[in-house]
Amino acid sequence: MQKCNRCSKEAKVFLAYGPHSFCKMHFLEFFEKRVRKTINKFRLVKPGERIAVGVSGGKDSITTLHLLKKIFPKGTEIHAVCIDEGIKGYRDKALKIAEQHFEELDVDYTILKMKKELGFSMAEIAKKLNERKHLQGTQGTCSYCGVFRRKMLNDFAFKEKFDKLATGHNLDDEVQTILMNVLQNDLAKFSRLGPIAAGESKLFVPRIKPLYETPEKEIIAFSQYNGWKVYNAECCPFSRQAKRNAFRKAMDEIEGKYPNVKYSAISFYQGIKPFLKDFGKESKIRACKSCGMPSSGFECASCIQLKKLSN
Repeated sequence: MQKCNRCSKEAKVFLAYGPHSFCKMHFLEFFEKRVRKTINKFRLVKPGERIAVGVSGGKDSITTLHLLKKIFPKGTEIHAVCIDEGIKGYRDKALKIAEQHFEELDVDYTILKMKKELGFSMAEIAKKLNERKHLQGTQGTCSYCGVFRRKMLNDFAFKEKFDKLATGHNLDDEVQTILMNVLQNDLAKFSRLGPIAAGESKLFVPRIKPLYETPEKEIIAFSQYNGWKVYNAECCPFSRQAKRNAFRKAMDEIEGKYPNVKYSAISFYQGIKPFLKDFGKESKIRACKSCGMPSSGFECASCIQLKKLSN
């Protein structure tokens, strides 16, 4: 029997990059301590701030919500915001699970419907893309969804005057994005990565990632050990189209052979980030000519995509 590194109990969790072996109790302590350290190290949250938390009902956002509420029990307003993309049999189920957590935590929340806000549901968009292949180019349904979700979350946080917008992006998500931007030669986006994204424009609400240094597999274990009911994002009928899937598979295979590669990747990025500031200046943030919200061009990606869909 392999024992926990911190007590004599049987180890339940094995982390190859340490290597670490933990019993349930000490794994939960280790996990929470790391999230607290991430928040403090990168100064993601200041006491008294109003924090909007993007919640999907999945493990990452539910974990983010629970820990922010626990770490900042008083003086910091936590408000959940959900996007209903209009995907029947998927998002409706996820929102029911999310609402159970809101009630348990006594957290106020807002549900934004994509159909009402943008004029299209994702089910309608997917149908249009399937019928009109020229609209896709190199983008699939998930690319459209991502752009629209980011816009809706930022618009809400800005209009409701929140100081920060927290998301459930984890270590795996960040490493995949680093690799994607490198291989797609997107220096502007590459320069804006990190645990906190804050644009020069006041229209852009800083986005924070409390799970920035937390591996996805450990989030799964953490949510299960806490007995939380969460919804599986892979249940989305369009998720198989995501380009990110290929990058996820590649990084997981490398990490399997060489534990700690993912941590090395974000450490490398943090090391070179100070030298990337000039690349970010190439795409000056301005107000979109159509909606007035922040954009690196004269028109934001969301408005450009909406016009394509409307034509």
